[in-house]
Amino acid sequence: MNSKNWRTRYARRIGALDAVVVVWSVTGAHLLRFGLHPATSDAIAGAPVASYTAVSIVLPLIWWLMLGAWGSREPRMLGAGAEEYKRVVAASLWLFGIIAIIAYALQVDLARSYVGTAFPLGTVGLIAGRWVLRQHLSLERSRGGSVSRLLIIGGPAAMGHLVNALRGAPEAGYSPIAGYLSANVQGSVDEPPNLPLIHGNPTAENIQDAVRSSGADAVAITTGVRLTPQTMRQLGWDLAAANIGLILAPALTDIAGPRIHTQPVAGLPLIHVSTPKLTGGKRVAKRAFDVLGSGVLIACLSPVLAAIALAVKFSSPGAVLYFQERVGLRGSTFEMAKFRSMVPDADRQLDTLLVAQGTAGTPLFKVENDPRITPIGGILRKYSLDELPQLFNVFSGSMSLVGPRPQREGEVALYDDAAHRRLYVQPGMSGLWQVSGRSNLTWDESIKLDLYYVENWSMAADLVILFRTFKAVFFSTGAV
Repeated sequence: MNSKNWRTRYARRIGALDAVVVVWSVTGAHLLRFGLHPATSDAIAGAPVASYTAVSIVLPLIWWLMLGAWGSREPRMLGAGAEEYKRVVAASLWLFGIIAIIAYALQVDLARSYVGTAFPLGTVGLIAGRWVLRQHLSLERSRGGSVSRLLIIGGPAAMGHLVNALRGAPEAGYSPIAGYLSANVQGSVDEPPNLPLIHGNPTAENIQDAVRSSGADAVAITTGVRLTPQTMRQLGWDLAAANIGLILAPALTDIAGPRIHTQPVAGLPLIHVSTPKLTGGKRVAKRAFDVLGSGVLIACLSPVLAAIALAVKFSSPGAVLYFQERVGLRGSTFEMAKFRSMVPDADRQLDTLLVAQGTAGTPLFKVENDPRITPIGGILRKYSLDELPQLFNVFSGSMSLVGPRPQREGEVALYDDAAHRRLYVQPGMSGLWQVSGRSNLTWDESIKLDLYYVENWSMAADLVILFRTFKAVFFSTGAV
């Protein structure tokens, strides 16, 4: 399907959904406040109900227009990333903030229940509706539809990295169909394979010819190609005239969007990358969240903890709790607690099992079809119930609710320089790699996700990971 067609269709769906949601929320607020047979005036504010009826007719239209004015339906951000949701919330906040200011300035006493119902209903409904449409779009993209056909311009190494990343995330909606290499560049794109290459002098005219011959509807420029400022400017004009998207993909690996800031200086769009620091107020906020969260969970789950302890005690011989030394923040060690899910001499069998399956030299000591797991332990590990005692580690300060998974000293000894950066933050009960595939991921994939978390930490990211943990625990096949 042509990208222009799917983008138009998807934008229309979003527009129709926005209209339905804002009408539903405002109408619902009106009915909840005044009922099907309202009185002639508002008993609280003394205002004629007819005026609220007029507001209920005009407000959805203004709200719908505000969503468009704030760019929440721009094609470039639909279907991926958090920016779409942020703009929905911003447009809604601005609208009701303006309403509050006007009401105060004109001394209009609006019923709080009316505004207090319409705003949250509409905002939550808009986000939920767009999320549902996004899931449908992701399904279409996983089948090869509703994507932008991308011509990539760059050097062999950068091109291979970009293609590999885009093919690994089909939900992003970009399908690499061809690569453009300078005529004097030797090399081929070996990873991933099956990317047709076009060689030539990288001028605006030649790139336009490559776009037409490949059938691309978007162009991505990455590193490894020399384009003069004049060529870039002319190419931008030509692509815009043909309604072809232009994307710049700098070599900023695993850098989250909030860390990237563009500032125009002397006519140049300079990209600034901020450094994440978990210090000062941020560290205090994270620690306070850990103490509060773990304390509440311990109190609420105490009956579950007691029941699991009894089940472990009477199901097999051995201690109820299992303590193991793990490496934490800055290489310090601590005793991590778990409900025992294996036979008592499990640690003595580990080296033999790792050698038998040929993974003794990899920094992820996982045994496939582990024979040491007890029957009750298999159930506990499937739903990560054996990890619950780590709430006490969190409460005491040796762990966090969210962070890279703590590993054994033997595993840390196999780290390379990059992997050591995962020790820069407190280890966590849950983390980015656990909610992105759990133990089904390879070591390289796991460490990449952990490093991304370390480099781009934020409290909002922690909340999202905790929200996704439930799904990862109960609806995935791999155990943490």
